[in-house]
Amino acid sequence: MGSRHTVERFAPRQEQSGVSSRMRSIQHNPSHVVMLGTSFETHGGISSVLKTYRTAGLFDRWPIEFVATHRDGSFFSKLIRVFGALVTFMGMLVRRRHAVLHVHSASRASFWRKSVFMSLALAARWPVIFHLHGGGFATFYDAECSALGRAIVRFFLDRAACVVVVSDRWCAWMHRVTRNPHIVTIANPVAMPAATATSREPALVAYAGRYEAGKGVHELLTAIAGLAPGQPDLRLECAGSGDREAMEKRAHALGIAERVTLHGWVDSATRDELLARASLFVLPSHAEGLPISLLEAMAAGCPVIASAVGGVPDLIVDGVNGLLVPAGDAQALAFAIHRVLRDRALALQLSLCGRETVMRRFAPDKSLAPLEAVYQQLGLGRRVNTKPGDAPQGRTPGTHPGHRIPTESGRQGASPQLQELL
Repeated sequence: MGSRHTVERFAPRQEQSGVSSRMRSIQHNPSHVVMLGTSFETHGGISSVLKTYRTAGLFDRWPIEFVATHRDGSFFSKLIRVFGALVTFMGMLVRRRHAVLHVHSASRASFWRKSVFMSLALAARWPVIFHLHGGGFATFYDAECSALGRAIVRFFLDRAACVVVVSDRWCAWMHRVTRNPHIVTIANPVAMPAATATSREPALVAYAGRYEAGKGVHELLTAIAGLAPGQPDLRLECAGSGDREAMEKRAHALGIAERVTLHGWVDSATRDELLARASLFVLPSHAEGLPISLLEAMAAGCPVIASAVGGVPDLIVDGVNGLLVPAGDAQALAFAIHRVLRDRALALQLSLCGRETVMRRFAPDKSLAPLEAVYQQLGLGRRVNTKPGDAPQGRTPGTHPGHRIPTESGRQGASPQLQELL
């Protein structure tokens, strides 16, 4: 796939890569990575990625200083957080004359917050890694930004030492927006839960994410209502945050209130328990990057149905490791749900192939390798108590962070249905 070739551009063995050429204009190799992102306690995909980084040992192997620029809470608490982060960052600019800024950003307010930090880093001649998450960035850039806003976005993208995206489709979109050739596709890491013998509850549909129209929750409720007359035991359990009251009102209006359970945002243990019980997981979003919740469901062996948006088609081959439906189409969603619930053989195939996909492409030992190769190409050194041969948690000892992934032996070991995915 294109992502593998793109990542290889930054492999340590390629001394003449574009990143290396940029580093020749910097007199000193950076000593640290300053990583910006949302608080570890915040709900959402970026927080999940950062927590997996931490669990997999990335912060132990590399000299990373993390600064939280966002948190859940009131507007005032968020303002205090970003102001405190800015003060902390300015102190780092003084202490760390030579560092790399690694920015985890989504769209809208997330991008504009990070633009302040990127401006300061560029002024200090720090290389910037711009790491894009979230599926709304194309709409943000194309439809919501003014001409000046789009010029500002391009300004930062053009000057980044490296732009990281999470799927091949996002890589293609980014190449259309910026003249920066240094764009890499690096998959989000997902921890692999242990295989469980828990029996799945018949006709239990699971959803995890925001309770908002853009996540397709209205279509999901409509689909459940359409299936309910012919499926007496059909139930929906949702875990997330947002406009819970609107969800409850719509469920009541559709006559399915007794079939729908709305949890708040749940911890990882409760999420894993839900994914182990559910017959299938549905993510009918209108826009996505490469959603962590979908990867987590596949890792848990839960059959998945998702909208064919953003990077999702880079992950799912329809009918092999999941089912794809058009965004906003409640009828197609209902048909897909019915298909999985009635066809046990299909459900088993989606379960096994989905878990295999995540294990081979998105486990931390796979997805952290190209990121660590980027760090190496930017001149960063590992912490003194680690060495290049040290393996991330779960990596087979002896595999080098710069190696192409997955290996050819890994391709040969995969099931025939997954050859094209790997």
